[in-house]
Amino acid sequence: MRVLVRCCWGPPLAHGAGRGRPSPQWRGLAQLGWEDSRVRKKPPWRVLFFGTDQFAREALRALHAARENKQEELIDKLEVVTMPSLSPRGLPVKQYAVQSQLPIYEWPDVGSGEYDVGVVASFGRLLSEALILKFPYGILNVHPSCLPRWRGPAPVIHTVLHGDTVTGVTIMQIRPKRFDVGPILKQETIPVPPKSTAKELEAVLSRLGANMLISVLKNLPESLSNGRQQPTEGATYAPKISAGTSCVKWEEQTSEQVFRLYRAIGNIIPLQTLWMGNTIKLLDLVEVNSSVFADPKLTGQALIPGSVIYHKQSQILLVYCKDSWIGVRSVMLKKTLTATDFYNGYLHPWYQKNSQAQPSQCRFQTLKLPTKKKQNKTVAM
Repeated sequence: MRVLVRCCWGPPLAHGAGRGRPSPQWRGLAQLGWEDSRVRKKPPWRVLFFGTDQFAREALRALHAARENKQEELIDKLEVVTMPSLSPRGLPVKQYAVQSQLPIYEWPDVGSGEYDVGVVASFGRLLSEALILKFPYGILNVHPSCLPRWRGPAPVIHTVLHGDTVTGVTIMQIRPKRFDVGPILKQETIPVPPKSTAKELEAVLSRLGANMLISVLKNLPESLSNGRQQPTEGATYAPKISAGTSCVKWEEQTSEQVFRLYRAIGNIIPLQTLWMGNTIKLLDLVEVNSSVFADPKLTGQALIPGSVIYHKQSQILLVYCKDSWIGVRSVMLKKTLTATDFYNGYLHPWYQKNSQAQPSQCRFQTLKLPTKKKQNKTVAM
């Protein structure tokens, strides 16, 4: 029997259509499922998982636990596709798959087995229409944002970077040629914990996403039938973070914006600035206690963005931003230095040598990286 899988695809849904009945994309699939005995109509499912990082690892762990749960019979086949890595151990998804003795393929190899549904989490590659159509139920994506907000490869970073107070996870069905534009099958929101880093928030969202994925798989045909198109309004894009993002713009960024930047990318790329012509990395940022602001050193000079003062009582460097101060506990110049080390080695000698200069002249300046393509190093979430 010849199977025309492409009949699963049709024209896009009109806004608000698709509730309570199969969408045009899946009407052909529903018919195919009843006519072709090779397409399962209910669990257990055969799943091919695509993923790389720690966020994806949590989704894979949930799928593996479901496969091991023989009483529930949700998954009976689970295989993994991941990206090549320079590390001998591989990426977190590969490490988990090896530990759990799951079959592994390295992209672009996706194996040749038969599957019911694919699952993608933090994979970072567009999947072709031909590949998507190999799966009778398509490919699901576990995306850590409330789509259409923060489509793209770094949604958690941009959630923290822009000070969002609410975020969530979306389970959607992927479409070819564009990232994160397919119909939403399930979406849940949570408040963003105050002052959480992107790494901390990602851990929370990974657990939420894993649970949501299992929920969708338990009612997969119904979830697909009830999928809704993403709203056209409110769409934003979360591009990869470049090294240039880590350069603090003292004249433009407020202290709150600098802290958001630190919480968003500090564990991936240290914040950078310029000290007397040399690049310096800011390793440990802290908020400044209100009592420190009463120090005469802070109130008795012109406030120029980038100005650096050592606060002996707190043992931190105070750096002035566009509107207020941030605290820095340690930096890296030629090596890692505490604030006290930096003061003794650089600030104090500068003041001795330039005794007649104003304190405001002793300051960090915005670092501008070269614009050559080879310098535009990017880091995907």
